[in-house]
Amino acid sequence: MTGSVRLPLLFLDVDGPLIPFGAEPRQYPTHELGSALRGDGANPLLTRINPQHGAKLAALPCEVVWATTWMGEANECIAPLLGLQRLAVVVWPEPSDIDDQDERDGLHWKTRALVDWAAGRPFVWVDDEVTETDRAWIASHHAGRALVHRVDARIGLTDDDYVLLAEWLG
Repeated sequence: MTGSVRLPLLFLDVDGPLIPFGAEPRQYPTHELGSALRGDGANPLLTRINPQHGAKLAALPCEVVWATTWMGEANECIAPLLGLQRLAVVVWPEPSDIDDQDERDGLHWKTRALVDWAAGRPFVWVDDEVTETDRAWIASHHAGRALVHRVDARIGLTDDDYVLLAEWLG
C-alpha cells in the first residue's frame, strides 16, 4: 500500500471541555500557569485547565484541531499549558455567512464548517453545546464516520470521556 494513512480528526472546543464553567467557582480546582502565561494580562480562567489533558489528548490516535472561538489564541495560550505543539485551527465563517435558518432549526453554527473542514475524513467533535440536531445533520451530510460528543461544561473532559474517545478512535 502506498501513501500515508490520515488519522481521524478530533475537533476540540475549549470553553466547557477544557475550561469548565457554570458551577460555583469554589468547585473548580485550579492549576499553576507556566511563567510565560502568568501576569496581569493572563486570562484567569486558564487556571481551570488541567495540564493532564495534554498527555491524554496526545495519546489519542487522531489529529487534534482547535474548534473554538479562541481560534489562534488557543495555540498561544492553551497549547503551552497542555504541552502540545501548535494545532490546526478551524477558521469560522463570518456571522453574515451563517444560515439563520440553521439556528432556527437548532443546528449549531459550527456544524457545517466542521463537516466542510473534515472533507469526508472521520472525526470526533468534542463540545459542550452539541445536540441531536447536530448529530442528525452530520449523519446525513458527512460521508465519513463521525462522533459528536457532548461534554458537561460544569466539569469538562473526564477520564470516562477519554475512554469513550479512545474506543471510538481505536
